[in-house]
Amino acid sequence: MALVNYPSLYQINTRVWLTELSRRLGRPATLDDVPDSELDRLAEMGFDWVWLLSVWQTGPAGQRISRDNPEWRKEFQETLPDLCDDDIPGSGFAIAGYTVHDGLGGNAALVRLRQRLRKRGLRLLLDFVPNHTALDHPWVEEHPEYYVPGTELNLAQAPQNYTWVKRKGGDLLLAHGRDPYFPGWPDTLQLNYGNPATQEAMIGELLRIARHCDGVRCDMAMLVLPDVFERTWGIPCQLFWPKATQRVREQVPGFCFMAEVYWDLEWSLQQQGFDYTYDKRLYDRLREGRARPVREHFWAGLDYQDKMARFLENHDEPRAGAAFAPGAHEAAAVITFLSPGLRFFHQGQFEGRKKRISPHLGRGPSEQADPKLQQFYDRLLALLREPAFRNGKWQLAECVPGWEGNWTWDSFVAFAWQGPAGERMLVAVNYARHQSQCRVRLPFRDLAGSQWRLLDKLSSAVYDRDGNDLESNGLYLDMGPWQAAVFSLAKG
Repeated sequence: MALVNYPSLYQINTRVWLTELSRRLGRPATLDDVPDSELDRLAEMGFDWVWLLSVWQTGPAGQRISRDNPEWRKEFQETLPDLCDDDIPGSGFAIAGYTVHDGLGGNAALVRLRQRLRKRGLRLLLDFVPNHTALDHPWVEEHPEYYVPGTELNLAQAPQNYTWVKRKGGDLLLAHGRDPYFPGWPDTLQLNYGNPATQEAMIGELLRIARHCDGVRCDMAMLVLPDVFERTWGIPCQLFWPKATQRVREQVPGFCFMAEVYWDLEWSLQQQGFDYTYDKRLYDRLREGRARPVREHFWAGLDYQDKMARFLENHDEPRAGAAFAPGAHEAAAVITFLSPGLRFFHQGQFEGRKKRISPHLGRGPSEQADPKLQQFYDRLLALLREPAFRNGKWQLAECVPGWEGNWTWDSFVAFAWQGPAGERMLVAVNYARHQSQCRVRLPFRDLAGSQWRLLDKLSSAVYDRDGNDLESNGLYLDMGPWQAAVFSLAKG
């Protein structure tokens, strides 16, 4: 499988995917039932990675809590008005063991699916949850010392963060897994990274996972950083990620680590061995709808940006079709996915789905696809298959006023790409709800003395421009609200 500088990833909610397939087949489907035609389609769309969400074993304790929690159940009912208990298998992040769930076909079915993916040049990404386990993980009986213990005082002061766990070896008061800013997740138990044996056991889990896939997406990876862990639990701990990533790569060279990370800790995790880190800050700035913070976001060095996972939606965020207005959605997608880094797409995004599906659910709602949005994504994915965007050189382009007093220039975001065979691309977006004008200074140094043809690959519009003017004054743009263009430049 050829490596590319800027790959694309497609996230699939495995349980929902197989539920839909089961309905078509009229019987329970496993990973073996995924048709080759579906894998062919993903390869033809240009994806390099497939992330199968929630393939690991979960237990009855997590399922029971997911079904009985009234707040969660209310959310599930909003997604599925005809909700029933069978729709709630429990959170895929309350993991009882890193073996493929029996209902999906077990480890053997995943091995066969991975082989089929590899034949098509597709790499497989799976989940790793470092912070916690399910309530009924075998370690609760066998290694209770791997968990953060609680006291009666802890329980009295923060009952949402602790629970009594029934064990054959004697009941214990243990902490729920949590983020320091929110109450504990009641279907989980918090792992104690202050215990070196816990860290060693989790590295062992990673080594086992690495036999099944080509990379892992590490859930809330920053929670086990020493300063974050000690701030949350008052327990000092040693660094985990540098030794974990090194140990895995010693056995599986090239194994990929992607971090879900927030709180401006992206660079820290990149330095600790992660290939990619979530770019939540770009997403948030795009949601705000102002171009300048988005443009300034791209001032960072490429050593940082090349390792960012750019997304418009995932299983945690609202659907892009609901979060962004028509027009703004497409403009945000052009900026997100034609910037450097990993291009991270989510199942249902291309069709404009509007209802987020909780990772606790095994079925999704029936929604009509948006044909106009599908056509847009077809064009965008075609662009991402071009060598310039997969292996080219990226540069932020400078935008300046079209004339003195032209304030709308500040609404633009523009990038230039140079492909490995000399291809030239300019990405320009008016990221505003009003008409805007600017001049874009092109970073191509041999424009003078020739005529240049600009073809907009999003609309097929064609423009001829004088190279002397382009080099001295820049490319003049006058674009409508949320309008985006991707120009190829050719002499002639």
